[in-house]
Amino acid sequence: MQQVGGEVNPLHQPVMPAEVLEGLAIQSSGRYVDATFGRGGHSRAVLRRLSSEGRLLALDRDPQAATAAQALAATEPRLIFRRGRFACLKQAIEAAGWQQVDGILLDVGVSSPQLDQAERGFSFMREGPLDMRMDPESGESAADWLNRAEESVIADVLWRYGEERRSRHIARAIVAARQQEPLTTTTQLAAVIAACFKRREPGHHPATRSFQAIRIYMNAELDELETALHQAVDVLAPGGRLAVISFHSLEDRLVKQTLRTYSKPPPGGRRLPPGPQPDLPLRLVGKAQKASADELAVNPRARSAVLRVAERV
Repeated sequence: MQQVGGEVNPLHQPVMPAEVLEGLAIQSSGRYVDATFGRGGHSRAVLRRLSSEGRLLALDRDPQAATAAQALAATEPRLIFRRGRFACLKQAIEAAGWQQVDGILLDVGVSSPQLDQAERGFSFMREGPLDMRMDPESGESAADWLNRAEESVIADVLWRYGEERRSRHIARAIVAARQQEPLTTTTQLAAVIAACFKRREPGHHPATRSFQAIRIYMNAELDELETALHQAVDVLAPGGRLAVISFHSLEDRLVKQTLRTYSKPPPGGRRLPPGPQPDLPLRLVGKAQKASADELAVNPRARSAVLRVAERV
């Protein structure tokens, strides 16, 4: 269980904490970055491994996560918090006065607290305003975008970021629905999407892919992730580790391809001897990992999580 503000909340559990710590190969006096503080589960796990000389820099763009992080930082001198996005990773490290770090964790996607709070608008299972912003204090809400975007643009987003095969049908239904009344709530949108399906996949809500796609698009999640991955390679010290947890195929595909680009020669290139190469900055550490059966028994939301680890050479 994870403690937040002195209270124990059994619902907010960090994903694969043991595997993350092993992947990061924590040095007690090292400098580390948790680029998604959330409610501090992974951060607390890292802090338990650090000595008084060690330091942890935590980032998050969510205002509620920022409040939780600032409360912990007020009593934890080894923790530095900066509110910001993945793309601010290098900037935040430099602002902390660091040039390099010994480990970085990127825990990608929406967090359990964001899903559980209806007012955030991430979940089609709860009635709430159609928002979906990681930072509700910045940018356009999902409702604002859906009520103005062209049908073709909506269809493209649903297909590109949700791999939704009925993207054109759903986009057409959204435009027709908003002409009757503006789309303002999560359940309103979910009903419009569900009506586009005559049959449902067992155990799969028809709005799942569309909500995922809209959320990723509204928060520029894949662009943020790609930027952070490239920045991480620049700021990792030799021997430093990068650990990335992703939750769906688009994220994992991007992580896998980027790490391979930095760790393996291009296909058809010259044959190189085995082992780290001088012109390749990373080496992959082990294979992709999934949550254990024991963890899934207490935290079923970890079932789609994939952990990949790489080391700076």
